[in-house]
Amino acid sequence: MSLATRPSQPGAQKDICMIPSDIIRPRSIVRLSAATKPALFRALAKKAAEQLALPEAAILDALNRREALGSTGVGGGLAMPHAPVEGLAEPFGLLARLEKPIAYEAIDGAPVDIVCMVLTPVNGGQGRIDALACIARHLRPAEIRDRIRSAAGGEDIYALLLEAG
Repeated sequence: MSLATRPSQPGAQKDICMIPSDIIRPRSIVRLSAATKPALFRALAKKAAEQLALPEAAILDALNRREALGSTGVGGGLAMPHAPVEGLAEPFGLLARLEKPIAYEAIDGAPVDIVCMVLTPVNGGQGRIDALACIARHLRPAEIRDRIRSAAGGEDIYALLLEAG
């Protein structure tokens, strides 16, 4: 994983801040159809397991345990489910555009149609929290979410993630 020096806020002193393209690769940008949050988590776990060669059940269990602590729906149609996963060597991200928005219990009550899942090594510690905060900061602007929604496909979304820094 490569991290570059990026300002965390306009005019702020530069610090190390992960951007989405640091952990989301082109093949990890998908379109999904799910009618419910549990169905979404199953689909996310399946996609991640295929790419990581880790047990789907372990990923699903980790996502469900984290979500039981509180919703990862951050508002504006964006959800950021995340969890530490045993056997994962480095952070992994998957960005999904949903065919139709779903009820998610987001903080603003709005349905979710963009999902950025972040899986991290179990020993990720403070780095895991920092990574999530930086990625959330880059995906929260309405303009970025609108551009993700209107992008023609995964390659266009990946190009957007590259410029997010």
